Amino acid sequence: QVQLVESGGGLVQAGGSLRLSCAASERTFSSYTMGWFRQTPGKEREFVAGISWKGIRTFYADSVKGRFTISRDNAKNTFLLMNSLRHEDTAVYYCAAGRGIITDTPASYDYWGQGTQVTVSS
Repeated sequence: QVQLVESGGGLVQAGGSLRLSCAASERTFSSYTMGWFRQTPGKEREFVAGISWKGIRTFYADSVKGRFTISRDNAKNTFLLMNSLRHEDTAVYYCAAGRGIITDTPASYDYWGQGTQVTVSS
């Protein structure tokens, strides 16, 4: 059983920073495209950032571009550094793994973590 486990969420004031981590259960996931998504109640899961399996290519949603940075160690860990957080960033954040190119479509990803809550006070 392959698992992705997110950590690093919490409560932070607007303007603050958090770093989310996603740990894969197996090093095999170093060959996967990784993505971060977020979801709030009543809304569909929203793409946040993605990174290619070698970490060369990255892509960000317009809403987080310039504030968030995705990175990976190409072993088992993927990170999302979130700076200048806004109340609108409040959501459950999920990491995901897929075998294809970076996409903004949840269905393109094969494995998902359980999510970690990020709450930004206004």
